[in-house]
Amino acid sequence: MQENVHVLDHPVIKHKISILRDSNTGATEFRSIIKEISIILAYEATKDLELEEYELETPIAKTTGYRISGKKLGIVPILRAGLGMVDGVLEVLPAAKIGHIGMYRDEETLLPVEYYSKLPKDVENRDMIVVDPMLATGGSACDAIGRLKEKGCKDLKLLSIIAAPEGVEKLQKEHPDVDIYIAQLDKGLNEDSYIVPGLGDAGDRLFGTK
Repeated sequence: MQENVHVLDHPVIKHKISILRDSNTGATEFRSIIKEISIILAYEATKDLELEEYELETPIAKTTGYRISGKKLGIVPILRAGLGMVDGVLEVLPAAKIGHIGMYRDEETLLPVEYYSKLPKDVENRDMIVVDPMLATGGSACDAIGRLKEKGCKDLKLLSIIAAPEGVEKLQKEHPDVDIYIAQLDKGLNEDSYIVPGLGDAGDRLFGTK
């Protein structure tokens, strides 16, 4: 793995991902844990934000405060599973604008097909965080990031809950300038391009559609 790949290694994360993996975990708990892990990923992904100092007064004395300096941020979930991560990232970045990119995987070619795109008008002036719970083949993530670059975006990051090495490798090859933050790196893909051991279809489990 290159330096731009950041894998969380924390016992609480491993505990929560194990609950996500369990086929008996219901949609309500599944959504809650996805949100919790997304909050942690968002904190990790924003460690490089610049700060500016200002003077403030506590109940005891004056001191130096810090606030995020001048960064316009945006969040782009890849529909539909990416929606499950948005609330968690917004907990950390409440002022971020939200765009949407809709994609589905063609069952024959296994390639991503875009069916929807709605982005902030000033997207080219924002640091954009793309969110998708599963980075499997990497096709959807690469395509979504490519679309954002076509719109003028220069600073992009990807947040995923679980990734396969194949997806990480593809994203690094096609977009080496994009930092990748993942909670768990799994073994690989099966013959149907699902992550193993994975957690199944994240969209279906989030929304109770299967």
